[in-house]
Amino acid sequence: MNPIVVIPARLASTRLPDKPLADIAGKPMIVHMLDRGREAGIGPVAVACGDPEIAAAVRDAGGRAVLTDPALPSGSDRVHAALAELDPDRRHDVVVNLQGDFPTLDPAGLRLVITPLDDPRVDIGTLVVPIRDEIEATTVSFVKAACSFADGQTIAPALYFSRQAIPWGLGPRWHHVGIYAFRRAALDRYVSLPPSPLERRENLEQLRALEDGMRIGCARMQHGPFGVDTAEDLERARALLAQRSASGRQ
Repeated sequence: MNPIVVIPARLASTRLPDKPLADIAGKPMIVHMLDRGREAGIGPVAVACGDPEIAAAVRDAGGRAVLTDPALPSGSDRVHAALAELDPDRRHDVVVNLQGDFPTLDPAGLRLVITPLDDPRVDIGTLVVPIRDEIEATTVSFVKAACSFADGQTIAPALYFSRQAIPWGLGPRWHHVGIYAFRRAALDRYVSLPPSPLERRENLEQLRALEDGMRIGCARMQHGPFGVDTAEDLERARALLAQRSASGRQ
């Protein structure tokens, strides 16, 4: 595999305006994401920007930024559009879509997301972590993946994703971490499709791929990053990254 990591980012956010430029430990959040992508060491990293202000912050940090149409409907569409400039010769056969609001991400998780693609039958790789309690299981903002890992296995096929607590019955349940590794052809196919019925119903884009017959493989990890969606999340990220900086880890 020859991956490229692309981080989609735009300023429009209903819950946390200008989120990519929010200062965390002296750097904009988007620059922290650029750092996490570089630290993973799986391939070149770029930012697909919906706004020139984001592009300026990325370039000031020595990163590569591509301006895309701000009207694009999703991060995957933004990543796909940026690839036309980043890799017109299609040298990269795997595209990692790294969300721009996981500043505490362990770079090992980014390396893990491509491992489901070792199976040639898998079109898209993604990540899951164990659900800790019933509160998390029943919180609709936490997306659940219906998957089951055989003993000793770290990768399993995704059968469904939902905002409801699935599957029913006793046993482990899995919280989906929204980072994706697409085969290049799978990303082309995905963005060509209209939103699917279950995608619209659950408001989950990954269901478009499943409804079209694509295979999604889940790699499990023990602890996932948290997404920065609110002012409270931002303060938590600031505290964690300030601690890392003081200890020399960041």
